[in-house]
Amino acid sequence: MEPIPFDKRSGKIWFNGEPVNWNDVKIHVLSHGLHYASCVFEGERVYDGEIFKLEEHTERLFHSASRLDFKISYNQELINKACKEIVAIQKVNNGYVRPVAWRGSEMMAISAQQTKIHVAIAAWEWGSYFDSNLKLRGIKLNISKWKRPAPDTIPWDTKSSGLYMICTLSKHEAERKGFTDSLMLDHQGNIAETTGANIFFKNNDNELHTPIPDSFLNGITRRCIIEIAKSKNIKIIERKIKPDDLSKFRGCFLTGTAAEVTPVSQIDNYKFAVCNVIKDLSESYQALVRKKSAA
Repeated sequence: MEPIPFDKRSGKIWFNGEPVNWNDVKIHVLSHGLHYASCVFEGERVYDGEIFKLEEHTERLFHSASRLDFKISYNQELINKACKEIVAIQKVNNGYVRPVAWRGSEMMAISAQQTKIHVAIAAWEWGSYFDSNLKLRGIKLNISKWKRPAPDTIPWDTKSSGLYMICTLSKHEAERKGFTDSLMLDHQGNIAETTGANIFFKNNDNELHTPIPDSFLNGITRRCIIEIAKSKNIKIIERKIKPDDLSKFRGCFLTGTAAEVTPVSQIDNYKFAVCNVIKDLSESYQALVRKKSAA
C-alpha cells in the first residue's frame, strides 16, 4: 500500500494555539520560513502513548528559536501540554511528534523583525526509521562529499531547517549508490555524524569512541546511550576521529530519536560486526523508553 502523503492525512494538528483540522492547516507561499530557512523543529518519539524526553526536546526547540533570533510566543509548559494533547487526539500509541516554529509572511526580505512566529505540532503513528531487517543486519553508509560547516559559519547547535539541506543531498546520493545512509565529516575532515543521527564505534577493548559534538548536535539519544553505557562500566571516549581510524573498530552504531540504536555493518569499504555490546545497548535503550508505561 502506498503511504498517504502528509498533506492528505486526517485528524488534527495543533496550530497557533489550538487543534485545527489537518487539511485546514495552511501557510502562505511567501512565508519567510520557506524562503530564508527561518524555521526550527523537533522530532519526538511516542512509546506506549508517552512522549520520551518531551521536556528536553521542548527546551531544545526554544534554544534553536533563540539562536535564530526569534521568540516562540508560547511558554514551554504550554508547548509540552500541546504535544501531549495532540498525541491523545490523534490516538498515537507508538509514533512520532513534530513541533515546528517558523517566521511568517509579513515581510519578504532578509530582514524579518516584524514577522509573526507560527507554531504547529503534528503527530502520527510511525514505526522504525530504518527497515527492521536492515537494522538486524546493520545498515551500510557511504561517506558524503558534503561536510558539516565550521561552527563559526552557522548556528550549528540548533535543529533548524537550513542545516538539513546537505543531509538530504547526502542521503539521496547514498541511496542512488545502494547505501542506506551517508556518513558526514566535519569541516576539518573528522567524522561527525550521519544525515540524522550521531555515531559510535566499538574497539577490540569494548570501549566506545564517539566524535566530539562541536559542529553538530549533541543528540538527546546520544546522551542517553552514554549514560546507559557508563552504567554498564563501558568506557566512553569522546574524541576527534579520522576516516583512517575506521580500520581500528570492530563495531559501529547510530543513535537518534528516529534511528534509536541502529547497528552499522559497513562504511565505505570498512566492515563492522553487529556485536553483543551493541545489541545489549539497544535492548537497554528500548527498556528505558518504555519504562514509564511498564511501571
